[in-house]
Amino acid sequence: MALFSRIREDINSIMERDPAARSWLEVLLCYPGLWAVWIHLVSHALWTSKLCLPARILSQVARFFTGVDIHPGALLGRRLFIDHATGVVVGETAIVGSDVTMYQGVTLGGTGKGHGKRHPTVCDGVFIGNNANVLGNITVGENSRVGAGSVVLSDVPPNSTVVGVPAHIIYRNGQRMLITDPHDIKDPLSDALIALAARVEELEERLGGELRSPDPFAAEEAERNAYRVELERLRVYVSMGEGI
Repeated sequence: MALFSRIREDINSIMERDPAARSWLEVLLCYPGLWAVWIHLVSHALWTSKLCLPARILSQVARFFTGVDIHPGALLGRRLFIDHATGVVVGETAIVGSDVTMYQGVTLGGTGKGHGKRHPTVCDGVFIGNNANVLGNITVGENSRVGAGSVVLSDVPPNSTVVGVPAHIIYRNGQRMLITDPHDIKDPLSDALIALAARVEELEERLGGELRSPDPFAAEEAERNAYRVELERLRVYVSMGEGI
């Protein structure tokens, strides 16, 4: 009875979340992500029973038929929906909560060669877009969303939306998050933006000193410098917009 209850629960969750699902029979026969989750239940049971080789063989069989590579050591919650399935990878120490949705190409991967917990923890209700990579022993909080193609390298708070490479928060608790400090931009342009911001601050300090000078020629020169500073500031803002 418990098995049939689990089957019914998984199919119902897909019917609720996928508008393309038209019937129970279609979901049962045409959703390889569902097959991968069910096969993982068996391979994980073998893994926890110390039958590691049979567990790995079964997981590779599932990979061949479904395109989903779930390590038998991974912990999966209830009602996991892997839509379109192909190319999804879930590492050995990954933990996935209940009511999680993942699209094709998602990777829950590790970093480095260390032992122990080295894969992500994805909490309940998380949505992960296609080709997103969530890497390392990090946590994606409840009801968060990871944009397609993002690379998540640090913890994501609950109820947040992250995008980018590396990913940064753009929404949290329904509020738009604006980045005003270049130190918060975690991409290859961060150092350049920080250097530009420091240069603008230096120019502003110099301009202030010249305006306070009693020399009238210095005041005239300072006015010309003000235009130059304003132009450089605009360039910084444009660069920050491109980085974000």
